[in-house]
Amino acid sequence: MNALVRVSAVLTNGQYMLNLDCDHYINNSKAVREAMCFLMDPNLGPQVCYVQFPQRFDGIDRNDRYANRNTVFFINLRGLDGIQGPVYVGTGCVFNRTAIYGYEPPIKAKKPGFLASLCGGKKKTSKSKKRSSDKKKSNKHVDSSVPVFNLEDIEEGVEGAGFDDEKSVLMSQMSLEKRFGQSAAFVASTLMEYGGVPQSSTPESLLKEAIHVISCGYEDKSEWGTEIGWIYGSVTEDILTGFKMHARGWRSVYCMPKRPAFKGSAPINLSDRLNQVLRWALGSVEILFSRHCPLWYGYGGRLKFLERFAYINTTIYPLTSLPLLVYCILPAICLLTGKFIMPEISNLASIWFIALFLSIFATGILEMRWSGVGIDEWWRNEQFWVIGGISAHLFAVFQGLLKVLAGIDTNFTVTSKANDEEGDFAELYMFKWTTLLIPPTTILIINMVGVVAGTSYAINSGYQSWGPLFGKLFFAFWVIVHLYPFLKGLMGRQNRTPTIVIVWAVLLASIFSLLWVRVDPFTTRLAGPNIQTCGINC
Repeated sequence: MNALVRVSAVLTNGQYMLNLDCDHYINNSKAVREAMCFLMDPNLGPQVCYVQFPQRFDGIDRNDRYANRNTVFFINLRGLDGIQGPVYVGTGCVFNRTAIYGYEPPIKAKKPGFLASLCGGKKKTSKSKKRSSDKKKSNKHVDSSVPVFNLEDIEEGVEGAGFDDEKSVLMSQMSLEKRFGQSAAFVASTLMEYGGVPQSSTPESLLKEAIHVISCGYEDKSEWGTEIGWIYGSVTEDILTGFKMHARGWRSVYCMPKRPAFKGSAPINLSDRLNQVLRWALGSVEILFSRHCPLWYGYGGRLKFLERFAYINTTIYPLTSLPLLVYCILPAICLLTGKFIMPEISNLASIWFIALFLSIFATGILEMRWSGVGIDEWWRNEQFWVIGGISAHLFAVFQGLLKVLAGIDTNFTVTSKANDEEGDFAELYMFKWTTLLIPPTTILIINMVGVVAGTSYAINSGYQSWGPLFGKLFFAFWVIVHLYPFLKGLMGRQNRTPTIVIVWAVLLASIFSLLWVRVDPFTTRLAGPNIQTCGINC
């Protein structure tokens, strides 16, 4: 991406750039114009670094088994639009080129207060004093850990303003080349606020410069990938790049036209989808353990607290896989050991617990309804959050720790997107083995075994044990229901036999087998004395 940015700057140097994944296409011809309404707005535009559109996909199965639409995530972006703007999601985004180059946004002039306006306003100051005061304000807001470059100062340096001799001009030129690379044409393009190329340039010279700026060693000893352009160091460079822009004081905008602006393809196979989630989670873990972690990076800058909190949530969420794994295993352990996940409580306390559980459940449903998300979409998102949490997120945490502590770098699998050449979503039913399938499969088997073992124990113990059993079964079935799409992915097409039939067949067959052994109708029972009463003397 950084090489493409430099080539476009040398050849055309447009003020704005559209970023799309290779598998995306423009679905709305008016989308770019809608982005321009924000970027070219005289009041808002100078502060906007990019306009983000929601991701939409073709080729997803009707039920969206693996939550590819990810509607709930984009509800969060709508909320961030009221703070400092949505995070950059890697595609469907129109950028302000100035923000890509690491410059800070212009500082808004504060309106005079009511008393100042009554007194005739502030006295006019010279242009140099005004600029120096703006610099002081900027330095107050910007932390030293967030390198910020002021476009006005650089333009002054290149034009020679404020320099006493040619040596100072040469030093300024050298500092720019150290920042942007050894290309005079590209450095000159970064100083053109409204884009364009010099009229004196020829196609031959521009082509020569374009070849130079994409050479392998061009970024050496420059700030590309560290402070300028797309930031390196994480497989989710989109999150990191957007975070650096927001830390400098830029804001972003979330644009949602009625007709989807861009569309792409998504992985509808279980293994491919889990590999995609693994890559996202691993990138978040890499940012969490890096110097750019939102927990400590850029304090004293112009990043709003709630925006920082959102970025912390974006990077720390893979760690929730650890307690989630425990919660998914506990119901099975309770069924196998005969103990309950909760201590014994009174009937009144049980009612309070059930009411609390239902209120949390109802609150989540109401929030989704108010946001325009259907209950089925919300439920799919909940299911895949559990599936991804105990597989991809868990692997991402351990791989991230291995990379940070031991320096072991792991290769990620490039996501295979949907391909419906065989028709009828053939890719959806294809089974591809990956180690990510091991933890959810293990948890499914443990919970199913726990259900069978708990039921058999209740049968052997009598009616008094059925009451506590229902509470244990509820939590076990709650885990199994969340993992149901995963189980469907493991089963494949299975001659179109509904997976729920297979699941219930296995469970009921096991329970009835235990009942049959318990009743044992074909064994002849002889009447006689009670051995436990008379002992050996019988």
